[in-house]
Amino acid sequence: MYPIIFELGPITIYSFGVFMALAALVAAWVVHAELKRSGYDPELASTLVFAAAIGGLIGARLLFIVEHWNNFLAAPLDYVFTGSGFTWYGGFFGGVIGVSWMVKKNNIPWLASADIAAPALVLAYGVGRLGCHFAGDGDWGIVTDVPWGVAYTSAIIGWVDPTTGIPYPAGTRVHPTPIYEFIGSIVIFGILWSLRDRHYALGTIAWLYLILSGCARFLVEFWRINPPLAWGLSEAQWFSLALMTLGVFLLIIRPPRAAPAKVSAR
Repeated sequence: MYPIIFELGPITIYSFGVFMALAALVAAWVVHAELKRSGYDPELASTLVFAAAIGGLIGARLLFIVEHWNNFLAAPLDYVFTGSGFTWYGGFFGGVIGVSWMVKKNNIPWLASADIAAPALVLAYGVGRLGCHFAGDGDWGIVTDVPWGVAYTSAIIGWVDPTTGIPYPAGTRVHPTPIYEFIGSIVIFGILWSLRDRHYALGTIAWLYLILSGCARFLVEFWRINPPLAWGLSEAQWFSLALMTLGVFLLIIRPPRAAPAKVSAR
């Protein structure tokens, strides 16, 4: 893999950082287009993406700390002042809180903002996973002999068997699960993007996002190295099931179409 793109004196350009920046730009472009289409100020796009990024970073770090609480208590500064150690679902919830605060401040209906953000979020997630792939940050899958298996020989994270804790031999090929997630994100983005202007009730696109992205992550987890949390399922799979269930429930209770505009009497 290629964790470092190039170095110029004291300046080092990391592939993970580049793809995170690309993810933010992609999200801003989608949000800008959707704000404009929905009749809101498109210049708010960068503000919303920034709020999502800040909230996401805080949420991702907090959940990571909770997951490793005993280690955090032993060396708290190692968990606070570090560039690694983030959990996606913590970032998701933190980002939701950040964006919710901004849309309330700018008088944008929350459900409308959720529909606007959903395609941007899933596309940015896919681009970010490419960063994980090229950096080799530990999001890979289990050992495999499939032709497309990848050996993360220059990974930035130590490469060990999740069950035994024993380092993998050099050249061991594993499932490139970040690529699987990138492909899934592109498919989900295509579905949400094609449905966004069909006048469904507010929230429909967001609830579909919860279902589709939750399903994708749930399936990919079977090939990832994350350890099981309960009943053979990983923590990410339990979060995915919860969000999928929530999405289905919210779709059921929402009207199938947007309410028609009221016509004033003459």
